[in-house]
Amino acid sequence: MSADSTTTVRMFGTLHTFREAHGLPSETEVAIPAEGCAARVLASELDLPLEKVDCVFVNHQIYSLDHCIHPGDEVAFVPAGVPGAIHGFPGGCGAGRGEGESA
Repeated sequence: MSADSTTTVRMFGTLHTFREAHGLPSETEVAIPAEGCAARVLASELDLPLEKVDCVFVNHQIYSLDHCIHPGDEVAFVPAGVPGAIHGFPGGCGAGRGEGESA
């Protein structure tokens, strides 16, 4: 087995639009190291403007950008400004919460 494995990453809303405007796909396969990497690092590698990323869905759960992504995880970045009610958290999904916290 290789040291890296791929996972599909999706971008929602304005992040989807941002990527397409820059000639980049809004869904892409990326290599994730076996030890994982922070969502923040992955977002940077995908050229997403961090100030426009509110949180990340990983395996259908909401996390801050400090969350560690592992090979095979289902990953989707959520833009800032999406109403919190859409993902069950009043006031946004990632703003101000540390790793593992929930509303």
